[in-house]
Amino acid sequence: MQFPLYIAWRYFRSGKSHHIIHLISRISTVAIAVGTAALIAVLSVFNGFESLIASLFNTFDPDLKIELKEGKTFPDTWLDREAIEAIPGVISYTRVIEENVLLRFENQQYIATMKGVSDDFLRQNPLDSMLITGTLRFPGKTSAIAGYGVCYYLGINPNTLPAEVSVYVPRRTAKNLSVLSNAFNSNELKVTGIFSVQQDFDTRYVLVPLALMKELLEYSREITSAEIRTDPAADIKPIQTAIESIVGEKFQICNRFQQQESLYKVMRAEKLAIFLILTFILLIAAFNMIGSQTMVMLDKQKNSAILHGLGATKETLKKIFISQGIITALVGAVSGLIVGAFVCFLQIHFAIIRFETGTTFIVNAYPVEMQFADFLIVFVTVFLIGLFAAFFPVYRIKEPYFELNSQQRNY
Repeated sequence: MQFPLYIAWRYFRSGKSHHIIHLISRISTVAIAVGTAALIAVLSVFNGFESLIASLFNTFDPDLKIELKEGKTFPDTWLDREAIEAIPGVISYTRVIEENVLLRFENQQYIATMKGVSDDFLRQNPLDSMLITGTLRFPGKTSAIAGYGVCYYLGINPNTLPAEVSVYVPRRTAKNLSVLSNAFNSNELKVTGIFSVQQDFDTRYVLVPLALMKELLEYSREITSAEIRTDPAADIKPIQTAIESIVGEKFQICNRFQQQESLYKVMRAEKLAIFLILTFILLIAAFNMIGSQTMVMLDKQKNSAILHGLGATKETLKKIFISQGIITALVGAVSGLIVGAFVCFLQIHFAIIRFETGTTFIVNAYPVEMQFADFLIVFVTVFLIGLFAAFFPVYRIKEPYFELNSQQRNY
């Protein structure tokens, strides 16, 4: 062990001549540890919420979605389905038509988005795990699977399925709009299933067979998008690149992040904001460390003057106190990482912190997910703050600091 580091470790471990200096030094270490643990805990909770929300959206959103860059509908013959399905990792190709419709059940009306899907959607979609009642299939051409929120606003009782719901869609070829039968295409739906994924989906979507949507909208080969499901073990990027080369420049292929880009950006911005706030708190703790470091230097002034008299250079003495400050920061950072990881472990396995009784959130305790990148970023951040706190007081040492005054010589 090099001489400056050895002396710094002795200074860190040994007591000080004044008890209050020793106490303040330990408080500065604890402050760094608490701030570090708080950073790890809060970032892990944000990771947990992000993963939870992503899993909910992934239940409904496809892995990849093919849409026109400009325009709404296009003939399904524009896409080479066989070539797309031949890409390694692709497990399903679903043709989709989405349109806003008016739904009526008894005396209630509600505007929802009706999504016509081909049979591939029902075979490969993990939505069956989110069904409240019914099954993920269409027994007939007019069958429908509705979101729980849609049923709530229409007044449909989940225990009384199937429910007869009228659907109205503006007619594309209408000539006399003053007559209701000319202005709208209509049909009777049988709601045979109800799903609940997430509020945005539950209050918006109704799933129906693709053939029914074509009939209501008077389409022949038109679709609004194509949804691709991939093998969970497959890498999305090369598949997305391969599909882009097949479909050409008219289309955009969106992965799950791009489909909900605004949501994920908001979540990451919130995580960054919390990180900066807690880092600012750590900076305040660093001033405490600067104060304790200064007091340690004053407490060890006699020792420093003696070492200087024995041949230690000024740079060597500065390295001693810098090393002592870095040791303080490292001990605080490592202790904080351990405590933060332990708190997260307890929350993951024992759900210590729960939501208030009566809340309708989909989980009853705060979700937590630890990520190595967070530990690395937090450690580097705390280390840099500690490095600044160690350097600042040391490089303000003046020349008289290394000289023994008359009182110290007599002592």
